[in-house]
Amino acid sequence: MKILPIILATTVAVAGMTTAQAETSRMDKIKATGELTLGFRESSIPFSYLDDKQKPVGYSMDICYGIADALKKDLNLPNLKIKLVSVTSSTRIPLVANGTVDISCGSATNNAQRQEQVAFAPTTFVTATRFTALKSSNLKDLADFKGKTVVSTSGTSNLKWLTQTNADQNLGMRIIPAKDHSEAFLTVSSGRATAFFMDDILLAGLVANSQNAKDWMISEKAYTIEPYGMIEPKGDPQFKTAVDNAVKAMMKDGKIDALYKKWFTSPIPPKNINLNWPMTAELKKVIEHPTDSPNPADYKQ
Repeated sequence: MKILPIILATTVAVAGMTTAQAETSRMDKIKATGELTLGFRESSIPFSYLDDKQKPVGYSMDICYGIADALKKDLNLPNLKIKLVSVTSSTRIPLVANGTVDISCGSATNNAQRQEQVAFAPTTFVTATRFTALKSSNLKDLADFKGKTVVSTSGTSNLKWLTQTNADQNLGMRIIPAKDHSEAFLTVSSGRATAFFMDDILLAGLVANSQNAKDWMISEKAYTIEPYGMIEPKGDPQFKTAVDNAVKAMMKDGKIDALYKKWFTSPIPPKNINLNWPMTAELKKVIEHPTDSPNPADYKQ
């Protein structure tokens, strides 16, 4: 297994790519090269992040390795090689769309706008937008942010929602787009922003691994529903069927439940901290009835 970090200026023209993808499936490419390329994130705890040895680990990574095992059988490639490519919130969709990455393994919200460019595997996590801030800031809800500086991560649905909400409610917030989740969290801890708006489970991971976890709060109110799925190429039914069937098989045989316990209710690297994040009713429903729907309403109880 080799890791290949890639830093790209993602001025990639996504339009028109899906036509080429439809003509040649990723299955053909993987069969010809003997290599599957997985995109990983560097700080999306506990989904896809670097451990203390700079190795990509996490819930989403384990799911992707399970997909790889299934593809080995489907393609009769017992020696299938896995290449790992570093992606960010901004680069992950272009890199899947242009063929650099076959599957992006991380914390990606499946929504209708993104499905115009890429496809998603069945949902394997359901989260919500909240904010984290220092308790001493005494922030409770959006009205408390009028005229204040906040941060979210570039390329995320959370940043889009925050920007739109800021305009719609005339809050006058100054919004800083951070490169990744770690940088966004640091922006708040260093005092350059008052709060970080992001998916609650990602905030929980950052807070739990911070030096002064007890000093932080995560908002009680949830502002959006965010279903997560692995990012796949659009317009490639052969590859999508193979990947989706692998995920569904892991849901059916209990592998997803075991991975959930491993990453959300057990100590995880690098500090052996337990996030103590029990599986929600929404996710239990998804595992029982797999879906790749981008509609938040489909995930409500």
